[in-house]
Amino acid sequence: MKNTLPAAVSDVDLDVSGLAVRYRRANGPVMALMNRIGGSLEAQLNLLPKGFRDQIEVVTAQALSRAMDLAAYGDKAPDFGLRGPMAAAMVSGAAGGLGGIATSLAELPVTITIILHAIRRAAVANGFDPDAPGIRAECLAVFGAGSPLVGDDGINTSFLGARLAVTGPALQSLIAKIAPRLAAVLGPKLVAQSVPLLGALAGAGLNAAYISYYREVAEIRFGLLRLSERHGVDAVLVAFQQATLPTAIIKA
Repeated sequence: MKNTLPAAVSDVDLDVSGLAVRYRRANGPVMALMNRIGGSLEAQLNLLPKGFRDQIEVVTAQALSRAMDLAAYGDKAPDFGLRGPMAAAMVSGAAGGLGGIATSLAELPVTITIILHAIRRAAVANGFDPDAPGIRAECLAVFGAGSPLVGDDGINTSFLGARLAVTGPALQSLIAKIAPRLAAVLGPKLVAQSVPLLGALAGAGLNAAYISYYREVAEIRFGLLRLSERHGVDAVLVAFQQATLPTAIIKA
């Protein structure tokens, strides 16, 4: 009987392995808990008047448009590492919950800007210019790639190999597509913040989870984009898909 040697591990497999670990962490127990909480919050959101739900979508779209420039200004501020944006997100969420639904809605653009700033930092960490048109689009697309409150894989890899120059109108079109989905994700957060005082605790905790999740998604997306330039799109996609497959349980 011949001995079967293990297959050689390629450079792309080694490079992708770290991103696979981040992928599992982004979709780990904390996000599973948020999914369960999010289901009940979403049901409560649906009980609110349709006009209010539509307002959330409008505010989200406006916030995404303005956040690109505001987040860019934030790049000039001192870098306080991972704790800075996390602390800012928690303070923003707590402030939004202090006055119930009114202050929660007013706080929404601040939360989106803080998260987008963290996403831009992930782009920079992987060697990309967050102000380049294609990368600006990728930063926005992180919000539409997955969310902590829906049952998807959290990572949409269709962007690889499709980096085109993005004009102003195209960016607005992208925002129009992303805004409804992001509004659906952030809407339950507003419900959780709607109870004064208690909403402050909920807002701080949910904002911490949101920024943690989207930062991980951004690191993975821009990491894959960086590796695709080194190894090629197809090789990176195959390696990432293999590395993130569920571990098979071998029965005795």
